[in-house]
Amino acid sequence: MPRVVHFEIGADDPERAVKFYEEAFGWKINKWEAPTDYWLVQTGEEGEPGIDGAIMRRESGWTTVNTISVPSFDEFAERVKEAGGKVLSPKQAIPGIGYHSYCRDSEGNRLGIIEEDASAQ
Repeated sequence: MPRVVHFEIGADDPERAVKFYEEAFGWKINKWEAPTDYWLVQTGEEGEPGIDGAIMRRESGWTTVNTISVPSFDEFAERVKEAGGKVLSPKQAIPGIGYHSYCRDSEGNRLGIIEEDASAQ
C-alpha cells in the first residue's frame, strides 16, 4: 500500500523556517546541493517511527506537501486523474532517487507521488 514517505514545508523565508524548526524541535537540517533552495530535514534517528522531509521556498499559496511512494509512477498518475485529481507537473527524474510529480487531490490539496528508483537520471 502506498505510504507518505516525505513532506515539504513551504516558507516565505526558508532560512528563518530552518532556524525555527531547529530551535523548536531540534531537527537536523542541511541545505541540499540542488539547483533550487531546498533544505533536507531529519526529524529523528534512523529506525525511529516517522518521516523526514524538506523546507523549500513557498510557491503560489501552498504550505505543506506530503509525498507518497508508489510502485509505478505512470500507473498512479493515471489513478490520480481517474479518482478526480490532477497531475500538476510532468514526471521528473531526481537522479539517484526516483521519478516525481506534484498532483492535486479532489479537494484542491497538493501532494507528491514518487516511484523510488536509484537508477533515475
